[in-house]
Amino acid sequence: MDRYIYTIDRFSEWTGKAFAWCIMAMTFGVAYEIVVRKLLNAPTAWAFDLSYMMYGALFMMAGAYTLSRNGHVRGDVFYRLLSPRKQAVIELSLYIILFFPGVLAMMAIGLSYAAESWFYNNGAGEVSINSPAGVPIAHFKTIIPIAATLIFLQGIAEVLRCYVCLRQGEWPKRLKDVQELEDVLLDEHKQKAARAAAT
Repeated sequence: MDRYIYTIDRFSEWTGKAFAWCIMAMTFGVAYEIVVRKLLNAPTAWAFDLSYMMYGALFMMAGAYTLSRNGHVRGDVFYRLLSPRKQAVIELSLYIILFFPGVLAMMAIGLSYAAESWFYNNGAGEVSINSPAGVPIAHFKTIIPIAATLIFLQGIAEVLRCYVCLRQGEWPKRLKDVQELEDVLLDEHKQKAARAAAT
């Protein structure tokens, strides 16, 4: 079971890290726009489109990665006080009742939205109305159903995590690659407290 969970986690990690490079393209585009606008008085027609497409792609494609790291915002005032098994029951219920229907709707509507964009204007494809450059945006809208599919796949891994927790009484470990500074400081504090208690 862990093998399936970690395979999906690694795939989500790969896609999240691959699309993290969008921030570099966005930074280059915005920096280039500032230089040519301010120094050469020659603004570009495409920089705004580039910036929102890169940010949007990064934001959408990082959803599965963030879910794999348990990084989405959660109101866990009471949840964190519960035993792992009770947490797993709540998680599993919410995945079945809310998560999967919502993500399936996003997949279906996103697919329709992307298809409409590709076949817009007699098959020529939709272009951005935000700039005079006429930047094609059908490929950008196609990211919506792809991101929803990746989130759905990661949701399956999360349901398997709940199942493992219900059987074993503890949550399976997650892959880690980045740690919040708060967590690092808490770990250091716990280690110092353990060393002080041992002496």
